[in-house]
Order: sequence, then structure tokens, then C-alpha cells
Amino acid sequence: MNIKTVARIGLILCFMYFVIVVLLVVLGNNITILLMDIITMLSGIYMVILVMAFPVENNYKNYRILAIIFALTCMILTNMVHWISIIAINPMIAKGINVPDYFQIGKWPSVLMAVDYLGWGLFMGMAFLFSGYFMEKTMKFNWFLYLCGSLCLIGFLGIIINVNLWYIAPLGYGTGTAIICIKLLMEKDRPYFT
Repeated sequence: MNIKTVARIGLILCFMYFVIVVLLVVLGNNITILLMDIITMLSGIYMVILVMAFPVENNYKNYRILAIIFALTCMILTNMVHWISIIAINPMIAKGINVPDYFQIGKWPSVLMAVDYLGWGLFMGMAFLFSGYFMEKTMKFNWFLYLCGSLCLIGFLGIIINVNLWYIAPLGYGTGTAIICIKLLMEKDRPYFT
């Protein structure tokens, strides 16, 4: 598998994510909530693969390790939250059990959302920042990884002021990932895990 394959998978995931978000807003039923949980879990796994696939400058391999650790932390946190939602919270709601908002995905303030925001805002933001530092300078879009990481962190810190500021973060990890994948498709072929 090369970096272009990783980029193609990323574009498919980004497209599916945006379609599911639209369906969730329009329909808001249990199936779209389940699909949202699943696509978010898959996206967490994908982000680790993406960070591992970035070409690395020889002198900056330690930064790559840090970026992978941050992406793995994001994946673990988001998969934990959405798995809890799938196997516990959603079935309880379906049975008519009154689950407080602070234990639900999509509600705020919520314990599960706070952990999810921690994963996608703080840890994915840090993964992007460190990726920008270690990626080969010949790629010429390190600055874009810094931008994506900064947007994630701004959204994460913004929830302290107003929860609506969170929506800055998905520009970094959502829209930003789609643009990164397009940019990677335009690069020459490279081996996977360089």
C-alpha cells in the first residue's frame, strides 16, 4: 500500500463522513446516529494510518513517533466514546431508559462529548502539528498541517468560552484531512511507512 492508496481511502471516508453528517441533521434517527458512531470510529483508526504514511525527514523521526502517539490517543479516546454510545447509551435510550444529556453523544455539556473533544481537538491537533514538523519539506504543505493542527486546538480551547467555537476544530480534522488527501494524490508515488 502506498501513500496514494491511503489518500484515496481518506477521501472516501471524508465523503462518507460528510454524507452521514447531512443525513444526521436531516433525519436524526437511530440508524444515522449509529452510522455516525461507526464512521467516527473508522476515522480515528484512519488518522493513525494517515500520520504513519506521511514521508518523514531523517532527522525528525522522534517527532513522527510523537505524532503517532498523539493520533493513537485520539483514536483510543474517540473509539472508546463511540463504542460506549453504541453498546450502552443507544440501547438504553431505545429501551426508554432516561439517559441524562451529560452521558450522551451530541449533547452539551456531556462527559462523552468532552472526551471526544479532547481526542479530536487536543490530541489530533498535536498529531497534525508534529506531522508538519517531521514531514519531508519537499512535500511543500507542512504549513497546511500546522494550520489543521491549530484549528483543532483553537476549537478545543474555544469550548471553554462558547461550545459553538468547537466547530472550528472540524475544519482542521475534517475538511483539512480531505485537502491533505487531495494534496497527497498529486504527489509522486512513495512507499508506505517510509
